[in-house]
Amino acid sequence: MRAEPGAYAATVIVVIGTPLGRLQDEEVVGAGTAAWAALAAAAAGRDVQLAGRTGDDPASDGLLLSLTRGGVGHVALLRDPTRPTPLEAAPPTDGADPSSPGDAEPPPAPTSRPTLDAADVELGLRYLADVDVLVLAEPAGQDVVRVAADAARWNGAQLLIVVDAGADLPDGLPADAIVFEAPADDRDGVFATLLGTFAAALDDGTDPGEAFRSSIAAEGWTEASPD
Repeated sequence: MRAEPGAYAATVIVVIGTPLGRLQDEEVVGAGTAAWAALAAAAAGRDVQLAGRTGDDPASDGLLLSLTRGGVGHVALLRDPTRPTPLEAAPPTDGADPSSPGDAEPPPAPTSRPTLDAADVELGLRYLADVDVLVLAEPAGQDVVRVAADAARWNGAQLLIVVDAGADLPDGLPADAIVFEAPADDRDGVFATLLGTFAAALDDGTDPGEAFRSSIAAEGWTEASPD
């Protein structure tokens, strides 16, 4: 495997995950929780890097170009020639902006979603410095969680972690880690966008409670009223 060429990158938000490609108007654009979260944080004006693994094929070229256009760096995204870039097929958008998740009926999920590998994540993170917020954007094994938690401690970074709904909390999390439960289906990207917006607000120094309230308000949600 090879990483994107370049020197160590100074950054403030790192999103760990497997970006997907979505076919849209004969082009491949970024999709999936990791890509959408990173794009949302970048759209909020933050410096963002995506760490993980993708294929090394024409689809990944389009995916990385889409991320670059959205302001997301990928020096820590490893490219693996032994696996294809996972793709989703986009539905008709009826004139909607194809780069905006949630504008149309979500497309079918790809047939397979590769899991994160701890060695890949650890290698990718070596390309990054000055991390303020670290987002593990998809449920992952304990070995990947350990790598993310160690990196957060080393950098003094705030750790956000996504777990499966109803799953036990992973071992070894920092005391201030913030945990989100993954929705059953986020092919419209609403949860991913909220995650990236929340990470950007934290990086601005906003209190976590206020950051969450502002993030859900930005997505048009309201908090449940107490009983």
